[in-house]
Amino acid sequence: MADAVCRVLRDGALEGEHATSLTINDSVSSPFGPTVFDYLFTQLSSFISSSKSQSRGIVLVTFSRSPSFTAELLKNRGFDITKSHEWLRVLDCYTDPLGWKERLRDRGVIKAPVTEASVNVSVCKDVRNLDDLFSQILALGKGLVGDGKNRFSVAIDSLTEMIRHTSLSSVACLLSNLRSYAQVSSIFWLLHSDLHDMKAIAAFEYMSSMVANVKPLTSENTDKFYLLEQSYKRGQFHASLKRRNGRVRIMREEFSIENSLIKFTSMETGANAVAQSLVPKVQFNLQLSDKERSDRAKVVLPFEHQETEKSVQIYDGRKSDLHEINGVPFDNLKKNEDSGRGEIIYFRDSDDEMPDSDEDPDDDLDI
Repeated sequence: MADAVCRVLRDGALEGEHATSLTINDSVSSPFGPTVFDYLFTQLSSFISSSKSQSRGIVLVTFSRSPSFTAELLKNRGFDITKSHEWLRVLDCYTDPLGWKERLRDRGVIKAPVTEASVNVSVCKDVRNLDDLFSQILALGKGLVGDGKNRFSVAIDSLTEMIRHTSLSSVACLLSNLRSYAQVSSIFWLLHSDLHDMKAIAAFEYMSSMVANVKPLTSENTDKFYLLEQSYKRGQFHASLKRRNGRVRIMREEFSIENSLIKFTSMETGANAVAQSLVPKVQFNLQLSDKERSDRAKVVLPFEHQETEKSVQIYDGRKSDLHEINGVPFDNLKKNEDSGRGEIIYFRDSDDEMPDSDEDPDDDLDI
């Protein structure tokens, strides 16, 4: 259900809510987290570029790959790079994360690299200063959507690289500030879980409204070489979505990698077949037989005589006032028990009990 995750990111957050957030976890046993990240990024970019998303732009923060990789990725997915400046900003934290190259260029040790202006790129010169990083992200987002109520999305391709340069609490504070910022619609990031302790993983998952785990493929085949070969071509995608009512929706899919493209297939087909086989078969007859129709037609409903020429007679349920029912004397009622005609008879608990009303309690109904 990777498409369901994309739709949640597309729809964003309601007014007054924190931004929708997603943590993508992978490990060395199934190293397809970047591929899943690229899939979600391109899907959300497609929604944004076609104005089908709550956000009007996306800020991509790159720690593990260069901006040229992003440009090539969008080209391969069919995007018009010449128009990407309308909805995309890239904050480059990969090329010179600590500002060393800039200082070497100032001294003339190295030359400035020649870059292609395919996407709109800004360079972060010190990833350790998260306050400045936060300001740069907001500035790029506002450059896309303005200072009004329009929103933008944020994508961080590797929290693992970010934690290498700063503390866990500082990174968590940055993400929390982004989530609570009014103009941020959604935010998602990638985490290599086997490189962190459980404290770090739990901290990022706690502030996420969705958690996606990329896991190795399980198979009945016990051949280790077969499983190892399949693990580099296929895997499982497990996603947990926290709904607004507090419930958690869990989804599972299998995926396969072909020509650098990821394809998702449902895992629930077999489980649903087993579940359906366990459900008892119950048949309902929604049609009435001729005898049932005849018996129903013989039942005289209360106040049915109001549509006839007879005067309206209200019976309050006391036996002392009951002389006849539908023209049949009460004394002769038992003699007609076998006539096949149904009757509705009501008796009050006591003759001393006062009637509820002297008027028809249902006189406002158009029967």
